[in-house]
Amino acid sequence: MTIAQIWDYYRDDLKDAEDRMAEILGTVAPAISAVGNHIFSAGGKRVRPLLAIIASRIFGRRGEDVSTLASSVEFIHAASLIHDDVVDGASLRRGKPAAHALWGNQVVVLVGDFLYANALRLANLLKEQKVMDALCTATARMSEGELIQLSKQGDPAMSEKDYMKIIEGKTAILMSAACKGGAVIGKAAEEQEEALASYGLKFGYAFQIADDVLDYRAEEKEFGKSLGKDLEEGKVTLPLIHLLRDADDAERERIEGVLAGEAVAEDDLAHIQGLFDKYHSIEKSLERAAALVEEAKGELALFPESMEKTSLLTIADYVLTRRK
Repeated sequence: MTIAQIWDYYRDDLKDAEDRMAEILGTVAPAISAVGNHIFSAGGKRVRPLLAIIASRIFGRRGEDVSTLASSVEFIHAASLIHDDVVDGASLRRGKPAAHALWGNQVVVLVGDFLYANALRLANLLKEQKVMDALCTATARMSEGELIQLSKQGDPAMSEKDYMKIIEGKTAILMSAACKGGAVIGKAAEEQEEALASYGLKFGYAFQIADDVLDYRAEEKEFGKSLGKDLEEGKVTLPLIHLLRDADDAERERIEGVLAGEAVAEDDLAHIQGLFDKYHSIEKSLERAAALVEEAKGELALFPESMEKTSLLTIADYVLTRRK
């Protein structure tokens, strides 16, 4: 089965969630509607709500509760993107102007707050304490991850342990919560809940590592942001951690100089990309992602064969082949 077939198979379920989000955005202040529609019209694969939908459907659940959970998860994700773009000063999001570049920081930060509040309001409608616990924990950990990332900005001594902590908050914890939430509303056994939560966490780690690799390797027109943007923002991601570990003293000194600068010149980016090739830093990062993908897939061993299990296995493999 291909990833395109999976998106198509769950299209109606995703549309139910998108309709729910559109309904909420369309009944409030015009600024919220405008900013929200701008964010959601930019596209994106809706991976997080899809995980919630599939995790629910493993146990035969469909309908309003599933779309409510999926909407809640996507609202949390969208709010985090809005706030991240403001913090990073990013001018683009998926190839379109970032919301704050069009409406200003004050408006979009308040829209982000609105999305967070409505995400938790929606989750509360499910009357499942475990879902609320998972989503509230995820929201708190996402903020914590961003704060850790800010504290480590431009730090060439950042460890892989620090990096994994950051991406747990940035990406993995919400994917884990989406999967666990789906299992909870599907009335799963505790062992099944934990297996799906663990799948989501490990999948999320791999997803973010692959995303960080794309920052140095993707086609810019597909990726929707300038290559090397993480480097320019002083974000030390896994490819750079491997490179700083392996490079000689002179090479490391130049990399540290680039990290300390306010802008990244084209020749600096080209030089670092050349060092990635020399030390196989990209390959080492992808090997880490591949190992996490296999661990995530292993969490599904206790589930019988089904369309949903096949979908989760395929989505996990997709992490390593996506280009945007």
